[in-house]
Amino acid sequence: MNAFVTALVLILPIAALASRRLPARTVIKLALVWTAIFGGLLGIVWLWQHADNITI
Repeated sequence: MNAFVTALVLILPIAALASRRLPARTVIKLALVWTAIFGGLLGIVWLWQHADNITI
C-alpha cells in the first residue's frame, strides 16, 4: 500500500502538469516545488508528532 501511495504522489502531479502541455523545464520546476511543499509539510507533521520526546 505504501508503494502505491508513493507512486500516486509522484505520478499524479507530473501527469497533471504534463497534460497542460507546458514545457518540460517548467513541469520539472513545478513538480520540484510541489515536492518541496509536501515534504516540508510532512516534516512539520513529523516534528509535531515527535515533540513529546524532546526534553529541554
